[in-house]
Amino acid sequence: MYIDVKGTFRPQRLLQIADMFGLNGVDVLESVAYARAYNIDHQSRLLLEAASMMVDTRFALMIIDSATALYRTDFSGRGELSARQIHLAKFLRSLQKLADEFGVAVVVTNQVVSQVDGSAMFAGPQVKPIGGNIMAHATTTRLALRKGRGEERICKVISSPCLAEAEARFQILGEGVSNVKD
Repeated sequence: MYIDVKGTFRPQRLLQIADMFGLNGVDVLESVAYARAYNIDHQSRLLLEAASMMVDTRFALMIIDSATALYRTDFSGRGELSARQIHLAKFLRSLQKLADEFGVAVVVTNQVVSQVDGSAMFAGPQVKPIGGNIMAHATTTRLALRKGRGEERICKVISSPCLAEAEARFQILGEGVSNVKD
């Protein structure tokens, strides 16, 4: 199940990956429930629709890309910060309830902002995830992804109850994700 907030879902990527694993691309696409969210109220309604679907159909994974993007546009300025955080917390609790009730793994992507604080001025801007403590406390395992050299990407475990802090290098190729070729 995929809730697309940014309009970046590409079925052709699923077809490429299905082909790599020798799966029927049409069957793979038919097994994915997809919805596009246009504002935070719509995003929340989609969770209710997802719960209705999960009553009848088994889903293993739910992806929300990006859980915080619409909050940045639907709430603006410091004056709405409290209301934004309260709404975001309710949304994330609803996701946790779906995960618990239906045994579905939930993956949310998040946006980051660059900021310079006094201690890191000489090191350059620091990247910080948006959503603050609400986002941090609502997640079980947090990963940070960044670009490495060339086509290399790096995934760092930031926080997890079952994984040690570590980094892994990988590449995203036409046929999917693979280890970095040295």
